[in-house]
Amino acid sequence: MLRFDVPPVYANVVRVEAFVTTVISAIALMGYPFLMPVLAVMGLIRGFVGHQKCPSHRLITKVLVSLGKAGHQENAGAKMFANRILLIASVVASILYFMGNSMWVVPTTALLIFSTLEWAFSFCAACWVYGFWYKFFPPKMS
Repeated sequence: MLRFDVPPVYANVVRVEAFVTTVISAIALMGYPFLMPVLAVMGLIRGFVGHQKCPSHRLITKVLVSLGKAGHQENAGAKMFANRILLIASVVASILYFMGNSMWVVPTTALLIFSTLEWAFSFCAACWVYGFWYKFFPPKMS
C-alpha cells in the first residue's frame, strides 16, 4: 500500500542513507558494536516519525538537492517500512551485544548485506517485501 500522507523521498538521498547504514554496520562488525543504537535511532525517526523529521535525512537532502544529484522522488511508504526493519534489527543487535551474546553479529551482518544492496544497486529488499505483503494482504477499508 503506497502512502500518500507523507512526502516522497529522493532516491539518491535514500541510497546515501543506506551507505551510512552500511558504514556503521561495518564499523560495528570491526569491533565497535556499541554504535548500533545510532542506527536504531535513525530507524525509529525515519520509520515512525517520517523522513522529513530526521536530521541526517534533511542534511543529505539539502546537500544533494543543491548539487542537483538528489534523483527522482519515490513513495516514502516502502522506505518507512524498511526503516522499521532497520530499527528492529539494530535493537536486536544492540540487546544481544549488551547482554554479552555473540549473536549480535547476525542482524548486523544482515543490515550490512541489505543496505549494501540498496546503495550499490538500488535494490531495497524490504521494499520488495512491503509490496509483496500488501499484494497478498491488502488493508481492509472501513
